[in-house]
Amino acid sequence: MAITEENPGYKWVGTRPIRPDGLEKVTGKAQFGADLMLPGMLFGKVVRSPHAHARILSIDTTAAEAMVGVKAVITGSDFPDLAANGAHASDIDVANNAIAREKVLYEGHVVAAVAATTRDQAEAAAKAVEVTYEILPHVLTVDEAMAEGAPLLHEGMITKGVDPAPEEPSNVASKILHERGDLDQGFGEADVVVEREFTTKPVHQGYIEPHAAVADANTDGRAHIWCSSQGHFQMRAYSATVLGVSPGTLKVTAAEIGGGFGGKTVIYLEPLAVRLSQRAGRPVKLVMDRDEVFRATGPTSGTRIRVKMGVSKDGKITAAEVWMAYEAGAYAGSPVGAAGMTAIACYDIPNFVVEGYDVVCNKPRVAAYRAPGAPMAAFAVESVLDDLARDIGMDPIDIRLANAAVEGTQASYGPKFPRIGFVETLEAIKDHPNYTADLGPNQGRGVAAGFWFNAGMMSSATVHINENGTATVVTGSPDIGGSRQSMALMAAEELGIPYESIKAVVADTETVGFNDVTGGSRVTLATGAAVVDACRLIVEDLRARAAKTWDVEVDQVEWVDGQAQHVDGSQPPLSLSDLAAKSGRTGGPISANASLNSRGVGAGFSTQLCDVEVDPETGVTRVVRYLTAQDAGRAISPDYVEGQMQGGVVQGIGWALNEEYIHDQDGVMENPSFLDYRIPVASDLPMIDCAIVEVPNPAHPYGVRGVGEVGIVPPMAAVGNAINDAIDVRMTDLPMSPVRILEALTEQSD
Repeated sequence: MAITEENPGYKWVGTRPIRPDGLEKVTGKAQFGADLMLPGMLFGKVVRSPHAHARILSIDTTAAEAMVGVKAVITGSDFPDLAANGAHASDIDVANNAIAREKVLYEGHVVAAVAATTRDQAEAAAKAVEVTYEILPHVLTVDEAMAEGAPLLHEGMITKGVDPAPEEPSNVASKILHERGDLDQGFGEADVVVEREFTTKPVHQGYIEPHAAVADANTDGRAHIWCSSQGHFQMRAYSATVLGVSPGTLKVTAAEIGGGFGGKTVIYLEPLAVRLSQRAGRPVKLVMDRDEVFRATGPTSGTRIRVKMGVSKDGKITAAEVWMAYEAGAYAGSPVGAAGMTAIACYDIPNFVVEGYDVVCNKPRVAAYRAPGAPMAAFAVESVLDDLARDIGMDPIDIRLANAAVEGTQASYGPKFPRIGFVETLEAIKDHPNYTADLGPNQGRGVAAGFWFNAGMMSSATVHINENGTATVVTGSPDIGGSRQSMALMAAEELGIPYESIKAVVADTETVGFNDVTGGSRVTLATGAAVVDACRLIVEDLRARAAKTWDVEVDQVEWVDGQAQHVDGSQPPLSLSDLAAKSGRTGGPISANASLNSRGVGAGFSTQLCDVEVDPETGVTRVVRYLTAQDAGRAISPDYVEGQMQGGVVQGIGWALNEEYIHDQDGVMENPSFLDYRIPVASDLPMIDCAIVEVPNPAHPYGVRGVGEVGIVPPMAAVGNAINDAIDVRMTDLPMSPVRILEALTEQSD
């Protein structure tokens, strides 16, 4: 661990206690999305399109409705027509993605759903639903979708962000642009210029638990939803939109979640389960199987990216030009905007243009995946920067240090950086023994850096002091990365009581104030700040109660190590348990609420070092050594921070070497299982070494920066740069599979 600023000597923050969810998870007591069973519950099954693009001519549910055990059948006609009601385009897209109306836009698009007494009955009824389609031409990549005369997914889509607006519709939903300086001048000042084009394929987040939802609708129009979700307040809002009801009529409880990584920030099953429950008058459970997850939920974007960069002989980047096209899937909303913000944000570049396009195609609507959009951009930019370093004979760390963003640097997307730790991550890599370790035959070493801006947004928290002096911390942020532990550690620090005396829980949408989605690496920062605010309100209350007990002014009372102390020591200290026991005589229950819209988000930076060995006979790449350095701001829970860092690296290695969605010519996915979609397993990997850099975020009471996103940004470039170092071949297409490496080696030898 590299600590760049003085440790303030916290008692609990920065320690490694036992994780609070461990016992329930290893004993099987934890309740995940599909575990809930309610009395009289029915089982649902979704009917999905087998076509990538088709017009729905008719849906006949007669046979399904007549089958034994079937209690409800629904189609798109059972939901409000949001377009006719003048809803916002984004809401219409959410609704149409949940269940198709006039057209299906990808294989797996929902067209109907059934509920029956047993799973077998539901599956049989789903097969009995007869759908008549008119098959339409489809487009599967940004190249096909942007080609002149390409079939249109949405006949009225006019590209946003272009002035003047185009007169004709296209599959390009929007354009983003960031620019500064003079490109021609910048490239004119360069001694070396490198230009390359890169492609990446859609990849899956790899969460282990499939999507699941249980709904129990009441006769009064209200409904309770249980779901596997990263944000149950967001699921409430989206579901209410699709159902055409007020969010206040829905209560949503977040189950334990078996992985998300951004893929569970959108709705799929929730409004369907509610409508089925309303029709049947009984609770309904819908659970995807793995095939459905792959075919019908959002992966991240496939991309095409062109990068041109110039440097002077001393390694200063003089100009950069980045062109990006990102697949959105069936509906607008690819992460190209975030890609545009992050592509060159690590560096202080005087002249640049970053141009990006959001492109729809006949695949499932994309979903977030850890730092959405940034890893693909980093793969391209960091690969070109590596080539530039080689061309001028400069160390790959030194060229990044020569251009590194620091405090006061104006980011490529606009604002000036406050205190950041990018330079420190570079230095941590350079100072580590891995950087100078010996390499064997066919081995190579690669370096890459990455940036994520992190998120803040809205959070609420409530803290209760129990009668025995323990505390309960209540938030509405689903725990997917250890947030219950980080909340408890910060509360323990504030209240001055042991971590073991604090219980952190995630409450439903009716029990705690609003919390934005668990995503963007925001929870420990934003929800944590709300917890800290609530704890400080409680401490002020405790001081006032102690003052009342002693009949002194409150400014004569201090709170130290979990007890009230008189400033002159004239009174015996009162512990939290003492005050809790007397709460009925000093003002009643001890509780506080805090809500905030977070500001001062701390940007995240990561630098990573990868050593690989490439077998020239088979093209197989083996990662032999890996080091990641990341600025955590303050590592509230170092175990979880390291887990986030290692997890991002592992997912990035899979993305680099193996993972991709494969579709046939009809737009049908060919590898919808973990047997054929190959994620890394333990035997594929070395130990991932971690260097936690701590440059505290001055805008957070404990210096927190988000850590969940940026770890996945550099790996593909780091692996690619290592492969280039090993075999002297620049790989520009992901994944860098054995077949592609052999092809590249063959081309090199010809």
